[in-house]
Amino acid sequence: MEYRHLGRSGLLVSEISYGNWITHGSQVEEDAAVACVRAALEVGISTFDTADAYAGGRAEEVLGRALKGERRESVEILTKVFWRTGPGPNESGLSRKHIRESIDASLRRLQTDHVDVLQAHRYDFHTPLEETMSAFADVVHSGKAHYIGVSEWTADQLRAGHALAKELKVGLISNQPQYSALHRIIEAQVVPASQELGISQIVFSPIAQGALTGKYLPGQAPPAGSRATDESGSKTIARFMNDETLTAVQGLKPLAESAGLSMAQLALAWVLQNRNVASAIVGASRPEQVHDNARAAGVRLEDDLLKQIDEALGDLPERDPAKTQSPADRP
Repeated sequence: MEYRHLGRSGLLVSEISYGNWITHGSQVEEDAAVACVRAALEVGISTFDTADAYAGGRAEEVLGRALKGERRESVEILTKVFWRTGPGPNESGLSRKHIRESIDASLRRLQTDHVDVLQAHRYDFHTPLEETMSAFADVVHSGKAHYIGVSEWTADQLRAGHALAKELKVGLISNQPQYSALHRIIEAQVVPASQELGISQIVFSPIAQGALTGKYLPGQAPPAGSRATDESGSKTIARFMNDETLTAVQGLKPLAESAGLSMAQLALAWVLQNRNVASAIVGASRPEQVHDNARAAGVRLEDDLLKQIDEALGDLPERDPAKTQSPADRP
């Protein structure tokens, strides 16, 4: 495993991080989830990403139990706040009330006294940014988080948030956007702004919800038990499940073989060629998937191969910066 600094901070994260968005507490039974976490630790993955809203809080609970007994100093735990966690009018968004209550609940579920990074899961248009950043600063100053991050913020939102964080003497060091060879919207504006500010990307869906693994074939039904057949997962992967995209992805197979990589490894190595990317988040339902994904760490793709990947995918990748959006209303 290789490690990179998160933003301009001294915090190191593993190039491949383990996330439990859809799997833990929902798609995968707990024994399998714990086995995947143990596999991650075995291959040197030290960074674990979750959120208060994943599986109604169960994802944090499973991760907390899976990491129990592990030296707290040897892992980095990242969680998030924004999406709805209960029926009350204040149980979503980035108000001071919800941030303070959410971090306390997350720490109970994770069975720890702090997280390494607390992230704003989206931008909240209904709370003054000053209130949000002040509440985040209080969390850091109280020792419940070491740093703060955000997810899916625009370049302008990053600049405004970073300026306030600097005034409040806390480190806003990361952004968690969607990024893959098929989804490149951060490249035009978010990455340049982040480089300017000293913010790194911790990217989710680097294999496009599994579409870049090549296991989904044009004109054929998805394999039984795959994410495309799961009630939750099928919604997130649906936009990639068309014959044009799946045919283009099959064109990446000989490129992966020529590099001695699996399709998933090629997809992960591709996002890690962007030096503003500190870590690529992977999920798994089986330990062997974790082992396979971890081998993408430290891989250097030649410029000619990167050009061939671009040519194979053509105009299919989404590049519109306007697609970096948070909901206009609180969930």
